[in-house]
Amino acid sequence: MSNRTPIIAGNWKMYKTNVEAAAYLDDFLDLVADIGNVEVILCPSFTVLSELRSLTSDSKVRVAAQNMHFEQEGAYTGEVSPPMLKEIGIDDVVLGHSERREYFNETDTDLARKVVEALKAGFRPILCCGETDEEREAGQTQEKIKRQLLSGLAGIDAAQLATVVIAYEPIWAIGTGKTATPQIAQETSKFIREILAAQFGRDAAQQVRILYGGSVKPANIKELMAEEDIDGALVGGASLAASDFAQIVNFR
Repeated sequence: MSNRTPIIAGNWKMYKTNVEAAAYLDDFLDLVADIGNVEVILCPSFTVLSELRSLTSDSKVRVAAQNMHFEQEGAYTGEVSPPMLKEIGIDDVVLGHSERREYFNETDTDLARKVVEALKAGFRPILCCGETDEEREAGQTQEKIKRQLLSGLAGIDAAQLATVVIAYEPIWAIGTGKTATPQIAQETSKFIREILAAQFGRDAAQQVRILYGGSVKPANIKELMAEEDIDGALVGGASLAASDFAQIVNFR
C-alpha cells in the first residue's frame, strides 16, 4: 500500500456565487469534520476564492484557484496573477484543465511557465493531462500524456516534483457520464508514474500524487481508490452537491 496521502479535490468550474458557496459550506464542513488522512480541496471561481478561504480558515479544507497567469503583473485583461492569489491565502492552483486547453487555447508551453511560477509563489500546482476519445481509439493515449507531462514539467527538477500533483482526466469521461474503468485509470496512472520516474528518478516519482478525474461519483470512488497508482480524485459535477462530495471524501 502507498503511504501517499490521498487528495480529493472538487472543481466547481463556473458554478456557485459567494452566497451559494457559503450555503454549501454550512452543510459540507459538518459532513467532513471528522475526516482523517485525506486532503480536501475546493476549487471555485475567482470571485469566490477570498470568501471561501475565509470560511474554511478554521477547517482542514484547502482552497485552490482554477487557473493562474504566469506573469506577476501586466496588460493581461481578465487574468489573475500569482501575487493576487497569494495575497488571499490560496494554497493550490489547477493548471491545464482540458477545458482551459480547448476553449482558451492554453498550450503546453504556457503551462510549463505556469508550473514554474506557481512553485516560485509557493503554490502546489495540480497539472492536468488527458486524451480525447478519438486519440484513445487511435492508440495515442500514451503519446499524448507523455507529451503533456514532459512539456508541462520541463522547467522543474526532481526536488520540485514532489510538490506537484498530476491529475489524469480522460477528456472523453469529463461531464459525459462515461467513466474510465478502474483498470483503465490505473493503467494510465501507472504509465504517468513511469514517465515521471524516467525523467526525474524513481524516488521523486513515488512521491507524486496522481489523481483521476472524469465522472467520479460516490458509486465509483472506492473502486478507483483501491488502485495502486491512483492517489485521489479531481471531481467535477459530483462536487457541486455537498452531500455527494462529502460521500466521495469519506470514501473509506
